[in-house]
Amino acid sequence: MTDQPYHHGKLREALLERAMETLETSGVEGLSLRQLARDLNVSHAAPAKHFRDKQALIDALAMAGFGIMNGHILEASQSGRGLQGRFVSVAKAYVDFALTRPALLSVMYSTKHQSDSTDELRSIGEQGMLVALALIQEGQDSGALAEGDPGTLAMVCFSGLHGTAMLAAGKHLEGTSTEAIVKAVTDTLWAGMAAGVPAAQAAGQTVG
Repeated sequence: MTDQPYHHGKLREALLERAMETLETSGVEGLSLRQLARDLNVSHAAPAKHFRDKQALIDALAMAGFGIMNGHILEASQSGRGLQGRFVSVAKAYVDFALTRPALLSVMYSTKHQSDSTDELRSIGEQGMLVALALIQEGQDSGALAEGDPGTLAMVCFSGLHGTAMLAAGKHLEGTSTEAIVKAVTDTLWAGMAAGVPAAQAAGQTVG
């Protein structure tokens, strides 16, 4: 076996890509640095140059996963279809990511919330929420949304969409399409924020 096909830093990228595939088919338990080496036809010691152990690989997967997801969310937030349309696009981007990479999403959040997670991971893990926060603040500034604490509202939106994604991934929507549920959830969230959510308004008054 040889590392030659992966010179100039390509091995790390290839290991992460293969690990993401393995994660979705075999879960965290199926991850093995030695197996990844075999899959990529490199020496069994080669992955250790990039990941000291399995936990380091998992940490890197979480970082990479947030990077991919944040990219989709940011692109959706700039879709230019009006403020509500951009909000819906962000919601769809998150749900689509969760449906296509459910195991990776689970690793991302579980790793982020570990007591020893790095500042870098926690920071990149908050970027998607910051995009939603900015949209809500933009809506409030324009008068499209009622006053209220943007942080509280962003968390409400995340909770609703994450729950939707988990139900869809588990095929628990009782025959309703994911698209229909996402539309209903986003319509409801937007209408609630436009009308004013009492708890968020109270939080905003407390902060102010």
